[in-house]
Amino acid sequence: MELGLSGRVALVTGSWRGTGAGIARVLASEGATVLVHGLEADMCDTTIESIRSAGGIAHEVVGDIRSDEGTQRLRESVDRVVDRVDIVVNNYGVAEGSDWTQSDAQSWHSSYDTNVVSGIRVTNEFVGGMRANGWGRIVFVSTVGATRPGERIPEYYAAKGALPSVTVSLAKHLANTGVTVNCVSPGIIATPEMVELFTKRAERKGIATDWSTVEKFVLETGMANPSGHVATPEDVGRFISFVVSEPAWHLNGAHLRFDGGAADAVT
Repeated sequence: MELGLSGRVALVTGSWRGTGAGIARVLASEGATVLVHGLEADMCDTTIESIRSAGGIAHEVVGDIRSDEGTQRLRESVDRVVDRVDIVVNNYGVAEGSDWTQSDAQSWHSSYDTNVVSGIRVTNEFVGGMRANGWGRIVFVSTVGATRPGERIPEYYAAKGALPSVTVSLAKHLANTGVTVNCVSPGIIATPEMVELFTKRAERKGIATDWSTVEKFVLETGMANPSGHVATPEDVGRFISFVVSEPAWHLNGAHLRFDGGAADAVT
């Protein structure tokens, strides 16, 4: 299927590593010019090199989107390398928080600002250009915990749980503009950090450390799902590439769970 992403410009926040890097690599492989975002300069070298070595087009853009000033710096960084942004993937987020006995107003505000307001800041910077061009794609990356929150880090789950609501509201606001808004909620993802964490846990338990064995260990002790596998950052990237594609023009205001069925919810 031709996704129609060749020549599009995509900004992926928090794409210097992990899931964001996988999303950036796949979008670049589909022909998009990818703006690889880091909070500070020189965070993005590895991701950019992996994209360029595969024949893709990527530029580093910098700005701490946890503040208005940092987001303005990001806008200035983007404007130096491209004349527009067609796609914004609000991937940046941090699974921060504490627990119900230790959380306080500051921890709740901090998590909400990081995981919700940062995405709103970025969206507000670039949505005007999308409207003017009559085409755009906005994706908020949430988590399976938006549907299936755990007891720990309630601040994080509550913040991520707000993103499906933000998505529907913004989609209505942008009706008839050619700009779609969707929310994607992955389950557990085999980022390098996650693989390293569970490999060390398996080693301590005397379990083999090949990925097939570790993956089974992840599903047994972390988060089981009916697919029986753990998605990679590139798997998430392929799904999001479809969500922002030309063929997905009628997909709008949706909360899309990409978790192998872990959420076990009907709606």
